[in-house]
Amino acid sequence: NRIRQNLREKHARHIADLRAYYDSEIQSLKQQLEASLCHLYVLNRCEQLDAALNEASARIKALENKNNLLEKQVAEWRERFHALSSTSKVLQERIEEMRTTHKEKDNTISRLQSRLKELEEAFEKAYKLSDNKNTRLKEENKMFQNLLGEYESLGKEHERVKDTLNTTENKLLDANTQISDLKRTILKLEAQLKQVEHENMLKLRH
Repeated sequence: NRIRQNLREKHARHIADLRAYYDSEIQSLKQQLEASLCHLYVLNRCEQLDAALNEASARIKALENKNNLLEKQVAEWRERFHALSSTSKVLQERIEEMRTTHKEKDNTISRLQSRLKELEEAFEKAYKLSDNKNTRLKEENKMFQNLLGEYESLGKEHERVKDTLNTTENKLLDANTQISDLKRTILKLEAQLKQVEHENMLKLRH
């Protein structure tokens, strides 16, 4: 911003110097015109110098306007880039949390599978050894059904967690794609901005 401010100040001083120079030359030519028979040439020269000054002023003004527009666009794209970066970070943290929960669910299901297997073995053993087979069978079957219901419930929850994790990972992928696009756009705009500043400097030197 400081550099651009200095550039604008140089533009202003340059235009002032140009005006002073052209005004001085026009005044000198007018004086020559009073003592010269070539008044038509002098008048034409005055008009050419005035037109050149106006054209230079208009060109510098147009470049400054383009410069300001590019600065505004770069700022807007940078804001969008920072917003998407924040969203990406939040999604990444959420995915890590869901992966941890997913792992815990896997461990719980593994434990339940082990308990289910143990209960099946105990059920078979009790069925063979018990004198009151029907009573023991009902009790063991009830325990088996309860555990099976808990296992199925956890299995459904496990699938829901997997689906949510996949959806969140897709969102993160989309956000990272948009971030890459924004980076390329910002680099393009900054390149245009440097080109405009270069044109300004060349115009000043001219």
